[in-house]
Amino acid sequence: MISSHSVFYYHLPDRILVFRTMPVIAAKRTLRSHPSSPPRKSPRRCTAATPNSTPTMNRFGADENRADPEAVKPKWNPKDGEQLKRVKLALHLSTAPSSVVCREEEQNVVLEFCKGCVEHQKAGSLYICGCPGTGKSLSMEKVKDKLLNWAKEAGLPQPDVLSVNCTTFTNTSDIFTKILGLNQTQGKKVSATPLQQLQNMYSQKSSNKNMTLIVADELDYLITKDRGVLHDLFMLTTFPFSRCILIGVANAIDLADRFLPRLTSLNCKPIVVNFRAYSKDQILKILEERLNELPYTVFQQQAMELCARKVAAASGDMRNALCICGRAIEMLEAEIRESACNLNTSLEEISSSRQNLATAPDFMKKREFETVRTDHMARALSKTYRSPVVDTIQSLPHHQQIVLCSSMKHFRGAKKDTILGELYKSYVGVCKSCIIPPAGILEFSNMCRVLNDQGLIKLGQSREDKLRRVSPKVDEGDITFALQGVRFFHNCL
Repeated sequence: MISSHSVFYYHLPDRILVFRTMPVIAAKRTLRSHPSSPPRKSPRRCTAATPNSTPTMNRFGADENRADPEAVKPKWNPKDGEQLKRVKLALHLSTAPSSVVCREEEQNVVLEFCKGCVEHQKAGSLYICGCPGTGKSLSMEKVKDKLLNWAKEAGLPQPDVLSVNCTTFTNTSDIFTKILGLNQTQGKKVSATPLQQLQNMYSQKSSNKNMTLIVADELDYLITKDRGVLHDLFMLTTFPFSRCILIGVANAIDLADRFLPRLTSLNCKPIVVNFRAYSKDQILKILEERLNELPYTVFQQQAMELCARKVAAASGDMRNALCICGRAIEMLEAEIRESACNLNTSLEEISSSRQNLATAPDFMKKREFETVRTDHMARALSKTYRSPVVDTIQSLPHHQQIVLCSSMKHFRGAKKDTILGELYKSYVGVCKSCIIPPAGILEFSNMCRVLNDQGLIKLGQSREDKLRRVSPKVDEGDITFALQGVRFFHNCL
């Protein structure tokens, strides 16, 4: 066996020196504890940040030395009229944000499609669908600006742009008049209709190289009985010399399949881009993006998260989130007015007490700078979703709730009225999908009368019950919020 220690003897004239080597492991320990070694730093030891220090990033990519944003920004003063005006303007529906966040992917798809059409002088069509309040119209405004800037930088002819809201047309065929007015100058009158003139124009070669971008919002309003207008509009992109880039915007996901079957057979079905409902994180990010432009903190973070979570669970409609935030601010305003009124009353009653008078300015100072708290947001949410309509829907018998749910599904993306017989078919379909025996047509008609009396739907007059016109009178969000807690309606909703 070889020892781990080695001994060396050196003979000198007057004495013998003995050197003993230490084991390797012991040598390592000796080096660690050697007085000349620098002391080891604990990995958990925190150092104070200095102006020249490198920021320390945590596992989420955030600077650990950076202070909390709410601590940096001062809290706002809701008594300041100018501040209050700026906050409400930032959250108003009509205020277009500087950038449309959480829709970058959808915008890029539409923009690249339009770029390809402009660059190759080729017509095409897109259909953009999604629930209300998911940023469809706002995204199209940004896409138009980006497309025009791109064409200018690329040295290409900028496309002519026509944005129309189809709800403004008295006659659905008026959209062809709008397109024709963009494509030709005023000249002599012709007997052909605007549609025929456009078809002739796109059937022959023209010296005009400019493409025409048409953004038709609320496209489902063009659905007529024979669906001719909608079909002819998309067919404009199929002519050999067409310069038309058509983008239709509506809520119905299956509009192209239901109302444009002939386009599919002709292999010219529009490309579909779906805008999904906003998630909780997306709603929170959009709210923060709008409020980040303000120099002060308006909401507690927990209050904004509560709003985002509730709205995402109910509908994912960003417009509802903005309205609820506005109502929460109104709750804070009412609370401050009530506190000031109570304080004035208390001061009058105890005006003889100097001590209480001395504390009054401190109280007012405390109430002067305040943020919108979670309780304000909770009351605003309750006022929005716990409406009398929601309570009425939740108190309905089960089959009447099914009727209301089937009507909501039936009216999604279609015209806002139908006949009772068609609605009964939707009701039967919902019952069969849930393995529940449906009521007969007479009982169904009676249930619709009850819903009409309660103001949830509107029934028209007709000699035959099946031919009575039916239209909804409550918001889809109210029905969703009222029935989302019932397990039976999860698939239906």
